Amino acid sequence: MSTLAGHSVSPAKARLRGVVFDMDGTLTVPVIDFPAMYCSVLGENEYNRVKAENPSGIDILHHIEKWSPEKQKKAYQIIADFERQGLERLQIMPGAAELCGFLDSKKIRRGLITRNVKESVDLFHERFGVTFSPALSREFRPCKPDPAPLLHICSTWEVQPTEVMMVGDSLKDDVACGKRAGAFTCLLDEKGRYDSPHLANLDLQPDFKVSSLTEVCSLLESKFDLTP
Repeated sequence: MSTLAGHSVSPAKARLRGVVFDMDGTLTVPVIDFPAMYCSVLGENEYNRVKAENPSGIDILHHIEKWSPEKQKKAYQIIADFERQGLERLQIMPGAAELCGFLDSKKIRRGLITRNVKESVDLFHERFGVTFSPALSREFRPCKPDPAPLLHICSTWEVQPTEVMMVGDSLKDDVACGKRAGAFTCLLDEKGRYDSPHLANLDLQPDFKVSSLTEVCSLLESKFDLTP
């Protein structure tokens, strides 16, 4: 805080015009057993090797891009089976509805970027009764952590990335995507899994961290200019 003519002057708050969310584990309760899915796709030995080399998480979609078409097809079938099982147990994350209502009241846009398929996004919209637009699934390439989907949303909204926040539960996907696009980032870490000391040394650090979506409303009000 600086002073001017004897008066305290708070630094100007950044203007926020849109929030982009991850879906699985952020807007929906995590139901997909990702370690089991990765193990099924990679095999136990390869899974353990890749996991050891990637402490912040495995990018399975990027990993299988280098495989032969036939091997890729089998991998995507395994992933689709796990995702289909997840759809049957789809639940909305606590605090998500209230957060959407808050954003609506402030006339702040909301978008969605997921590495899941369009079918999952459509079912989520149908069950939730609220629409995120644009809502980009993994059919939009390249996927997170590439900044392309977030930059596409900013372009569609006609706003700058510096006026947008990316909210998600993955350091390697959501925070990386937001950082690379030049947006603010907020990591949802319900169980403190990112409190591990070996993750503290990673270059990738979010601007903000919350343990529930209910904390995001007060975070936005205290840190940003929410003027329409």
